[in-house]
Amino acid sequence: MRADAARKREQVVAAAGDELADLGVAARQGAPVHLSLDRVAARAKVGIATLYRHFPTREALLDAVYRHELTRLCDAAPGLAAGAPADEALLTWMNRYLDFVDSKRAMGADLRTMIASGAVTQAETRARLAAAVAHFLAAGTAAGTFRPGVPPDDVVAAMAGAVIAAAPEQQREQTQRLLALLVEGLRPR
Repeated sequence: MRADAARKREQVVAAAGDELADLGVAARQGAPVHLSLDRVAARAKVGIATLYRHFPTREALLDAVYRHELTRLCDAAPGLAAGAPADEALLTWMNRYLDFVDSKRAMGADLRTMIASGAVTQAETRARLAAAVAHFLAAGTAAGTFRPGVPPDDVVAAMAGAVIAAAPEQQREQTQRLLALLVEGLRPR
């Protein structure tokens, strides 16, 4: 792919991610949401034909956005874990995870279709999140901040459970409190 074409593709993916993040906040508040490809193209400062040239279907665009955002979230873990105390770094990363979850709410039925088709798998997502969490657990264990032996997948399951369990009218705030409790539970006894 030519450099200018690759740059335009990245612009579209970034614009779609930003649009989904905005819509995710509205979805969390109960508003109906719909991702407009025309708005994505305008936000990316490309024509709609350019968007469709790179992403012939809505699902192709959403798949690219999902993978890009998951990669960005997981790739941030090593730097965060190395740059701050493990408990603070993990909470910062968990807030980024909540942003990721919010943008996925805006995908709604499209994301469910991608999961049903096998394009996106829960196992792959959980494995990548667990690998990211492992950085924080290792740093925290080495520093004595976290107790040893906590499986990263258990932390990921608890994070997902916090998102699901929080009351809709206070979703973000209650989830943040639940995640803070989770981090406290990682401390040595």
